[in-house]
Amino acid sequence: MQSPKRKSLALALLAFAMLIVSLDQYIVVVALPEIGRDLGYSEQTLQTVISAYAIASAGFLLLGGRASDLLGRRRMLVSGLVLYAGASTVGGLSGQAEMLLVARAVQGLGGALVFPGTLSIINTTFAEGRDRNRALSVWAGAGAAGLVVGVLLGGVLTEAFGWEAVFLINLPMVSLAIIGALLFIDRDGPRDTARSFDLPGALSATAAVTLIVFALVEGPHFGWGSPQILLSAGLGLALLGVFTAIERRSRDPLVPARLLANPHLRTAVAMAALFMATFGSVLYFLSLYFQDVRGYGPLQTGFGFLLPTICVVAGSALGGRLATHFGLRTTLVSALSLGAVGAVAISLAIAPEGTYLGLVPGLIALSSADGIVFTVLFIAAGTGVEDRHQGVASALASTGAGIGAAVGLALLVLIANAGTDGLAGGELRVAMAEGLSDAVLVVSAGIVMTVLVALSSRPRAEPKRKVPCPRELQRQTS
Repeated sequence: MQSPKRKSLALALLAFAMLIVSLDQYIVVVALPEIGRDLGYSEQTLQTVISAYAIASAGFLLLGGRASDLLGRRRMLVSGLVLYAGASTVGGLSGQAEMLLVARAVQGLGGALVFPGTLSIINTTFAEGRDRNRALSVWAGAGAAGLVVGVLLGGVLTEAFGWEAVFLINLPMVSLAIIGALLFIDRDGPRDTARSFDLPGALSATAAVTLIVFALVEGPHFGWGSPQILLSAGLGLALLGVFTAIERRSRDPLVPARLLANPHLRTAVAMAALFMATFGSVLYFLSLYFQDVRGYGPLQTGFGFLLPTICVVAGSALGGRLATHFGLRTTLVSALSLGAVGAVAISLAIAPEGTYLGLVPGLIALSSADGIVFTVLFIAAGTGVEDRHQGVASALASTGAGIGAAVGLALLVLIANAGTDGLAGGELRVAMAEGLSDAVLVVSAGIVMTVLVALSSRPRAEPKRKVPCPRELQRQTS
């Protein structure tokens, strides 16, 4: 058994690794205008710098989760970090748009190993209940804050050193994380040879998710009826059927039926997708609003995300305590309701002549809810799951989040850009503000849908204790 001090050091390392993964999803957001100008991206294709990461990450998460369970959680964590280091180097040295997209995809692959690795190590190190909830508050605080810190750090680095720095900054961070993992995470035990990797199931699931997410994300760009999209969607659905057939016949399936029967995990997967499609997309639109409508520079835009960062961290710190005291469903419904109100407030404040002060109430409400919900979602995902399946359970919830992030952003970008074609100058600025406001308003509707999913969940019933009648008590004490 690990000492409390070693557990604390391991938790700090895992939170730092999670910060790196989360940070990389959005650190490029503020740098996107410069990346577009240097590498020749159009307004329509610029979002692929983000979606390339999301597609690769979502597609390989189940494979990464299974690998963590069977091949060793520390091994997969370190392997994912090494991939990050290599991909970040390529990204920072990229001179072509295609090379940058490849680097972002490999970063996503690294994330597919790191994310379930960190979460499953926490869930197998800390006992379910108060201890795990506290640990997940730290881990989730780093993850939720990383999404916002990424935008802040991206602004600082882009202003000072150019967009290449948002990739190269990963090298010292990842190196430190690898050293920490080798020092503070216990070595993996011998592999359980009684269990199979279920390679056919893992590969078919990976290919199916990747193709389906690609079709949903790139559908608006290529056209929903284009051969690329129809072929990707058709093959993805066919492979999903193949995966289902393989799982039914497998003696040790990738996703056991009893895992899917866990109501907490099922709800967490659905809500993770909706969460990233809504909360996760707001950062992108706020960055565009600050730079393209309000005329902020990268550094000023980055500092504009300082307040949301503070609120996210505070919300994450509260999430575990609230879940322990009030329960998962009550905490989720309350936090999501606060987030919906915050999104409406932000939508109303986005205007061509709007001020940052006008955004503050909405930013506080939405960001605080963001931190709470992120934490409680992943508490739910690991509740009632055996240690030997924690990697896959973590990957299922993470896959839902990855799909939601990619699909949500693609659909919301359509809404935001709907009235901007052919415009320039002041007219374009006004149309962009209206489109961004509409997109965030749709986000609030998506959060309301998430509230309905949370309300439909059923908390696990506690076993009833038999209360002895007075006559029985008298008999027991006589």
